[in-house]
Amino acid sequence: MKIKFSLFTACLAFLVGIAVFAQNPSIVLTPAGNQSADGISVERIHRIDQMLAEALTSNQVPGLVALVVKDGQIVYHEAKGMADVATGEKMAKDQIFRIASQTKAITSTAVMMLWEEGKFQLDDPISKYIPEFANPQILTGFRYQDSTFSARPSPREITIRHLLTHTSGLGYGMIDGNEQMKMIYQKAGIVDLFTTEPVRISDNIKKLAKLPLHHEPGTKYTYSEGLDVLGYFIEIISGMPFDQFLKSRIFEPLGMKDTGFYLSDSQGERLVTIHHKVDGKWVAFPETFYDPDYPKQGAKTFFSGGAGLSSTAEDYAKFLQMYLNGGAYNGKRLLSPSTIAAIMRNQVGDLLGNGGKDYGLAFGLVDENGVAKGGIGSLGTFDWGGYFNTQYFADPVTNTIGIIMKQTQGSTGDQTGWKFRQMVFSALEE
Repeated sequence: MKIKFSLFTACLAFLVGIAVFAQNPSIVLTPAGNQSADGISVERIHRIDQMLAEALTSNQVPGLVALVVKDGQIVYHEAKGMADVATGEKMAKDQIFRIASQTKAITSTAVMMLWEEGKFQLDDPISKYIPEFANPQILTGFRYQDSTFSARPSPREITIRHLLTHTSGLGYGMIDGNEQMKMIYQKAGIVDLFTTEPVRISDNIKKLAKLPLHHEPGTKYTYSEGLDVLGYFIEIISGMPFDQFLKSRIFEPLGMKDTGFYLSDSQGERLVTIHHKVDGKWVAFPETFYDPDYPKQGAKTFFSGGAGLSSTAEDYAKFLQMYLNGGAYNGKRLLSPSTIAAIMRNQVGDLLGNGGKDYGLAFGLVDENGVAKGGIGSLGTFDWGGYFNTQYFADPVTNTIGIIMKQTQGSTGDQTGWKFRQMVFSALEE
C-alpha cells in the first residue's frame, strides 16, 4: 500500500509540475504602464531601485543592469553606473554581458530539444556518441613533481544525464576546487574558460575524455565541464556547428538578437568591461588564464557550452519566460510542458545536502528547505549565475523573473545579488 501511495504522490507531483509550467504559453515580454502590474508593489519596486543606487554610491559595483518581470510585464528595467569606468561610458539597458555559466541552461535546453526528437536516451553512455569517453578512469594518485597521476577503472560509464547534472566526475580545470585536477587539466592543454586562440570544441573534448575523474559517475555532485562536452555532443547529434544550432533553434525563434558566442563589431561596442578593484578604484581586469576580450576578437572558433555566451538582460528574460510558459514563446514551441516538468525535477537526489537547493536538468531548484529560509522564491523556483557576477531566478508559482547583470571579479563588497532577490520576492502581493 505504501508503494502505491508513493507512486501516486510522484505522479501527482509530476502532473502538477506540468500544470504550473503551462499556465499561459502565449505570454511575451511587454513593458508595464508606470512600472505597475497586478500582484506587485510599485512602492517596493522603488525600494529595489534605491538599494541598487546606494550600491553604486558605496562603490560596491561600477555598474549594472537589473530587470524584473511579473506575468510577462516588465515592471523594472534599469541601467546604472558605468559600462566602462576608464572611458566614462554609461551603462545602458541593452548592454551586452558575458553570461558565463548562464550558458549552461541554454546548452541543456538544446540537449533536451534533441532528446524530444528521439535522438538518444538520457541514460545512454556518452561514449556511444563520443567514443573517446569509453572506459573512464578515476584518479587515485598524483605526483606534484611532474603532474603525472595514477587511476583505476570506473565501474560505470558517464551518461548524458550525468553530464547535465554535474555528477559525471569530470573536473573544471582552472576553477576546479582540487589543485591536482587543475594541474592535470593544465598539463593536458584543456581550454575550460575563454580563449581567443583557434581552438575547437571537438579537439578540446577529445583531450578531456582521456583524463581521470574525481569520482565514480553518479555518486557525487562536482561542478564540471559536462556542458562543454554536451556542446560537442550537440554537434554530433544535430550535424550542425554548435553555435549555428543555438542560433537557428533557440535564439532566432525567441528573438534573442544579442545572444551568441561571439559579437559583431557593433555588438562589441556594447560589451561591458570586466572591472576589479585596485586600491578602491575600478579598473579593467587584465588577461590572466582567460582573455576578457574573447567575445569580440581573436579566432572566434571555440563554442563553450558551459560558459561561452554573451547576452543582454532582456534577451535572457525571454529565454526564462519560455520556460515559465511551459516551453513556448512568441508562438514558437521549443519544448513540451512534460519535458519542462522533467527538467525541473530533482535529478541528483540528496547529493547537494539540505541547504535549500536541488538540481534539475538545467537549473538549481529551490526546495522546501529553501522556501522555509525565505527570500529566494516559491518551491521550484529555478536559478543560476555566471562567473562575472550575472544572476537570474524565475518563479513558476508567481510567474516572476529577476535578472541582475554585472561584470566584476575579485572581492568587491557587493551585496546586490542577495538583496535584489530578497527584495523582489518581498514586493510580490500574491
